[in-house]
Amino acid sequence: MPKLWNETVEEHRRAVRDAILDATARLVASEGLRSVTMSQVATETGIGRATLYKYFPDVEAVLLAWHERQVHAHVAHLAEVRDREGAPVERLRAVLEAYASIAHERHGDELAGLLHRGEHVDRAHGHLHGIIRDLLDEGARSGGIRRDVAPDELASYCLHALTAAGGLRSKAAVRRLVGVTLTGLRPEH
Repeated sequence: MPKLWNETVEEHRRAVRDAILDATARLVASEGLRSVTMSQVATETGIGRATLYKYFPDVEAVLLAWHERQVHAHVAHLAEVRDREGAPVERLRAVLEAYASIAHERHGDELAGLLHRGEHVDRAHGHLHGIIRDLLDEGARSGGIRRDVAPDELASYCLHALTAAGGLRSKAAVRRLVGVTLTGLRPEH
């Protein structure tokens, strides 16, 4: 089979899969998690139910795939923020603000409880921990971050502290939480 044909088929499959994921997310947002059916997903996507079942066995599998895509996009965004120009402490602040913003905008408790589990979440958390740890290490070497606590421990501190952003009511409160977290990272003079 020619390479072009294989690429076209793969692009089509990827487009159908993305359409399924997007349609399911819209349905959950408008109908609620427990009321979404595979029939609704097929109708919303514009495909037959038999086609839908070739891609996913049930709504939970669709939601998990959607979440995995979202988590991957969040981690990629945080890596982009990390890689911007600037001093380590400035880049750390930008990553922490972006992470806190993501935590603040997370989905409802029922959906979060269903989706925030599994290997993809563990891998993403490990990658995020590494991004923050490496920035903390750079910041400590440049004198902008405390050296009396290991960067690995400080990364855990940051992630745990900023997870609280999910319970805050405003973006201003999220920014204040990031500020408090950064204060805890300053070197003692």
